[in-house]
Amino acid sequence: MMELSMLSVFGKQFIRSISTSACACGKKNFKKFPLYNKRGTRNFKEQQAKHPHPDVPIHTYGVRPTGYKGATSFVMIDELVPELVVPDLTGFKLKPYVSYRVPDIVQPPLTPEELFGAVYVKKITEDFKSGKLGPDNQPLEPSPEERLTPEVAKAKALAIKSDIV
Repeated sequence: MMELSMLSVFGKQFIRSISTSACACGKKNFKKFPLYNKRGTRNFKEQQAKHPHPDVPIHTYGVRPTGYKGATSFVMIDELVPELVVPDLTGFKLKPYVSYRVPDIVQPPLTPEELFGAVYVKKITEDFKSGKLGPDNQPLEPSPEERLTPEVAKAKALAIKSDIV
């Protein structure tokens, strides 16, 4: 770096000037400036394709390789190639998207009375009309839901709730 000195009243005074030489004196630190696949000149890319430099990594942008580098070439492994399984939608009645113009459906949570009415009332009324209730209004032919103990029914309801959420 070149410095200018000037003589002043108080003695010798140093003034900084602009320097055009690099502070590394010609050494280049390429680790600071990563050259990924898209960066660099065409000549650099051709050179990297033929003889890759060990200090310049080949950036894959997060994509997993579908094989491995052999002694002379890249070896493909068929099991590593992703396979997209798409269902056949011929004759499918629904549209592939839901329009934003569909009105929002706001439904309050079910109360215990509504849940009881949705699950048990129909069976109880059928048993009552056909005379299949016992002396304590217990069903003579209970359904699988009526045979459940309270603990098992609660555990089953919580399992269904966790599957929905």
